[in-house]
Amino acid sequence: MFTVIGVMLGGMLIGFLLRRQEFSWTGKVITLLIWALLFLLGIEVGGNRRIVEGLATLGVEAFVITLACVLGSCILAWGLWYLLYKKKGEKA
Repeated sequence: MFTVIGVMLGGMLIGFLLRRQEFSWTGKVITLLIWALLFLLGIEVGGNRRIVEGLATLGVEAFVITLACVLGSCILAWGLWYLLYKKKGEKA
């Protein structure tokens, strides 16, 4: 855990020291690293027998949780928009 925190703080320090530099390539590197992490995660999940055997159950639960999160976010976003931008007597 201390290693992870140390690496994060080290990155923050380097970013602070190099904040005036322009790095146009960092977005591409970050995207590439995210794809690599997702690929490795897929390999890890695919190699775990317990996860693969329970995929049907996990899939249904994941779908229900995702649907609930999306619906909740949409409803709360609409409510916030309604509260912030609705003026008296005007149509939203």
